[in-house]
Amino acid sequence: MPEAHFEFDEADRELLERIQRRYGLQSCEQAAEWLIKARLRRAAIKLTGRGRALYPINNGRD
Repeated sequence: MPEAHFEFDEADRELLERIQRRYGLQSCEQAAEWLIKARLRRAAIKLTGRGRALYPINNGRD
């Protein structure tokens, strides 16, 4: 799965550090990933009316 790298300003970093502490994550990058997945889950629920799994699918093309 492709990886994206982002630059965080001070306000973003503070938010990510709070998320990191709250959920026991190891890094701000994991906190950012957690926030993105949470947002995608909420969007999927609004769109389809139910939750969807969010994990990489290995279809043998790697």
